[in-house]
Amino acid sequence: MPSLFDPVRIGAIHAPNRILMAPLTRGRGTRAHVPTPLMAEYYAQRAEAGLIISEATGISREGLGWPYAPGLWTDEQTEGWVPVVEAVHAAGGRIVAQLWHMGRQVHSSVIGTQPVSASATISPGKVHTYEGRQPFETARALDAAEIGRILDDYARATRNAIAAGFDGVQVHAANGYLIDQFLRDGSNQRSDAYGGAPENRIRLLREVVERVASVAGPERTGVRLSPNGESQGVDDSDPASVFVPAARALDEIGIAFLELREPGPEGTFGRTDVPKQSPAIRDAYRGVLVLNSDYTDAHGQAALDAGAADAIAYGRPFIANPDLVERFRRKLPLAADDMKTWYSQGPEGYVDYPPYQAQAAE
Repeated sequence: MPSLFDPVRIGAIHAPNRILMAPLTRGRGTRAHVPTPLMAEYYAQRAEAGLIISEATGISREGLGWPYAPGLWTDEQTEGWVPVVEAVHAAGGRIVAQLWHMGRQVHSSVIGTQPVSASATISPGKVHTYEGRQPFETARALDAAEIGRILDDYARATRNAIAAGFDGVQVHAANGYLIDQFLRDGSNQRSDAYGGAPENRIRLLREVVERVASVAGPERTGVRLSPNGESQGVDDSDPASVFVPAARALDEIGIAFLELREPGPEGTFGRTDVPKQSPAIRDAYRGVLVLNSDYTDAHGQAALDAGAADAIAYGRPFIANPDLVERFRRKLPLAADDMKTWYSQGPEGYVDYPPYQAQAAE
């Protein structure tokens, strides 16, 4: 079986190792959602990853409610991504853009309009805004006639990603965001062609991915799913009935890779005791399967040894360890990150984590 350090072909992308950098929202863009030079430094520092999946990046103003997160719907945003991608490539890396519509997980004070979702529902808890945390608002159900413009937004963001030089894109269909809100019966109360039976709830996912793949090429298209229990108030009464057919539909489209986020009962960022769907999805999907959530290097290698995955995506370990691949390779200790600076503006807790050799020399 392959090791974490063996190369893998991910569609059109030749990854030198199987340690992927998972998407990590860090909030270092501008208020107009334009990438900054600091982001180029950050991503270039982590270019040793087999493949970098960018932080979640908005496809439209309607879909991006996270303060200072980057977008890909304007020319200015697209141009802002160019030096970021060029820095990663100059450092020998590969990077794909994760395309994001947050659905109901936003606030009108950020996006300027009422949130939208599969149905007129509301998320639990509070949402992050420029004015601090505020209660979520009730979303407006998308009319079926509006789906076309959502698909257009995904296509535009994909074209912009390719124009910026990204090696591909990943559709964010996980973690309780818009596509996940359509997938799961706890948030999808529709009775039209996008609701009810699993094949209808999968429809938006299929249409989005088909549209994105028609622009980027299926060999440069990936998808992220979270086929687990509750995520940001979104849940399903029978996950296997929707996520296994969803994986089969993605296999038919021929996407390059499928990333699954499956936190277990002891998960540190989301917990669920629902049985993992990845074994059944492994049978349904024949492309590169990437597993994600609280993996150590040993745990990740064990998943490869068992044939459960082709690669492992690591998120938070990459925050404080820009040289994570080398640390895994040499069995070096990992540095701890500071949660207080996850979403803060500026370089602290972002580009000031040193590689191990520099750290050891201090």
